[in-house]
Amino acid sequence: MSRLPRFLCVCVMCLMAAAPVLGQEKTFHVLAFYSTTVEGDHVAFALQAIPFFQAMAARDHFEFMTTKNWNDMNAKVLSHYQVVMWLDDRPSTPAQRLAFQNYMERGGGWLGFHIAGYMSGRKEWPWFADFIGTVFSGNNWPPLPAKIDVDDTSHPVTKGFPASFESPANEWYSWNPDPRLSPGIKVLMTLDPSNYPIGFKNTLTHGDIPVVWTNTKYRMLYTNMGHGDKIFDSKLQNRFIENALLWLGGRLQ
Repeated sequence: MSRLPRFLCVCVMCLMAAAPVLGQEKTFHVLAFYSTTVEGDHVAFALQAIPFFQAMAARDHFEFMTTKNWNDMNAKVLSHYQVVMWLDDRPSTPAQRLAFQNYMERGGGWLGFHIAGYMSGRKEWPWFADFIGTVFSGNNWPPLPAKIDVDDTSHPVTKGFPASFESPANEWYSWNPDPRLSPGIKVLMTLDPSNYPIGFKNTLTHGDIPVVWTNTKYRMLYTNMGHGDKIFDSKLQNRFIENALLWLGGRLQ
């Protein structure tokens, strides 16, 4: 064999070996839903989140689109996206909710922030109560920073994180039932008990209060962070948010 063909063979073999790595960088498409007519602190979060994710999309090479039209929560629109986000609101009509349910049950991805997990009771949307594993029970007020425990530092979203960190000011929710006890739920972060009591007007005084989790039956992640304009003040928490989206987009394994 001459030297040139041998060189070409080596090049081909190298390209074949690199193919799986290159495949991991395949682009994905994200659609973020938000509203500007909801609570002001939730709008403030969304308006900071959008440029944050736009910059991330440019850096990490995926498509990030936004819409204020919640009627875009339909099968035709959702079919073009691998991940949807709810930044500061939730679907409100039966048609929107059914479209989201079908999307998730067919393998879609979802990243929900703060108010996305709010429901006054299970009867409001029974499927979603099972999907997220719980319903809203209470909250602290005013928004305050808190020590957060990282339950699993081996999960792709939290890999390499410290055992705990300080999260910026946020309104923290409590839940009933404890999502940790619901089928399929894997908790990634929890409000550290040393925070109690937290709040002044409304106070959380005790209990196991998860703040980030995934339902392993679906490709989803919920985070209680997302109230106000301080959420992106922590580089470590920003890394978590970026990891969450990259994981849902198939980039992190």
